[in-house]
Amino acid sequence: MSVNVDEVFKALADANRRHLLDCLYRRDGQTLNELAGELDMTRFGTMKHLRILEDAGLIVTRKQGRHKLHSLNPGPIRLVYDRWVSKYASRAAG
Repeated sequence: MSVNVDEVFKALADANRRHLLDCLYRRDGQTLNELAGELDMTRFGTMKHLRILEDAGLIVTRKQGRHKLHSLNPGPIRLVYDRWVSKYASRAAG
C-alpha cells in the first residue's frame, strides 16, 4: 500500500480525527457506535471522519459478524515520522 503523505497530513489536521486515533490507540477494534460515543457529533459525522482516516491508511476495518471493527494502522504515521519528524528532531538535538 502506498501512502499519500498529503492525505495523512489532511487527516491528522482535524482534532476529531486525532481524537479517534487516540481512542483506537487505547483500545483497537472498536465499532462505529463505540467511537461515535467519544465525539460530540452524529454517527454520520463520525462515519465521515472514519472514512477520511481509512482513505489515508491510518485505520483499517474488518467485519466480525454484524459489526465492522476499526483498528489503528500505525504504518503511515511511522512513515511521516521517519520522513519528517526524526530528520528535523535529530538536527535540532545536535
